[in-house]
Amino acid sequence: MRIDAHQHYWKIERGDYSWITPDLPILYRDYLPKDLEPMLNRHHIDGSIVVQAAPAIEETNFILSLADQTPSILGVVGWLDLLQKEHRQHFEKFRLHPKFKGFRVMIQDMPDPTLILSEKFVDALRSYADEGVPVDLLLRHEQMDLVLKLIQQMPELRGVIDHISKPPILSREMEPWSLYLAEISTYPNIYCKLSGMVTENGREGWSLEDFVPYIRKTLELFGPNRVLFGSDWPVCLLAAEYDQVMEILLHAIPENWGEQEHSRLFGLNAREFYKL
Repeated sequence: MRIDAHQHYWKIERGDYSWITPDLPILYRDYLPKDLEPMLNRHHIDGSIVVQAAPAIEETNFILSLADQTPSILGVVGWLDLLQKEHRQHFEKFRLHPKFKGFRVMIQDMPDPTLILSEKFVDALRSYADEGVPVDLLLRHEQMDLVLKLIQQMPELRGVIDHISKPPILSREMEPWSLYLAEISTYPNIYCKLSGMVTENGREGWSLEDFVPYIRKTLELFGPNRVLFGSDWPVCLLAAEYDQVMEILLHAIPENWGEQEHSRLFGLNAREFYKL
């Protein structure tokens, strides 16, 4: 089974997406399953993991309702605010849905990211870690030190780093991103998504070679068993089409990778991580 482990759907009129404004015309429109399915078919992808794109319980309910109508939605990663006392109540409701597969912590958008190390947040996250709930971690490379400290407090956390931590690809810097990624990769329950890279390299003028060092380093550190392909569609459209995102990754995969490694990257790891 081939899986796109990271993409989004939205309806602008819902009003959940404050970050999508008319200043981003390519994104300021509805994106629904009918828009993605031609790309999934073209690349022989059986389905996808839909990830929340707004910090709202209502948006998670919306994508779960889409999942009811859409066979290609294999799983939904929703949203919870672990600093609010109602988070467990929302989780218990969501988990009744067969396609709810976990939640995402949007560290990059937190006004004070250091709150992820607060006792309240750590205690809340540990309760999910103890249950083996899959947790997506959305962060920028400047926040990797905080995330490493968080993981160190709960090595049992079943987590996946979204977008390889958004390294500074545009400036061609590797450090300290790769040093922190190396530390994070030593925790066997932490996976990494090869997604969201093209938008970190500007919106035009990029080349396939720009991404090779970052992809190769991620594959080296996490190995073939803990990496997941994700298109980050439609956000990727700010810089590249779906076909180009796929081309970027395929270009950088080591030549000695065979069918087994490709199968894990493009589906099996996502199936295992999200317990599909």
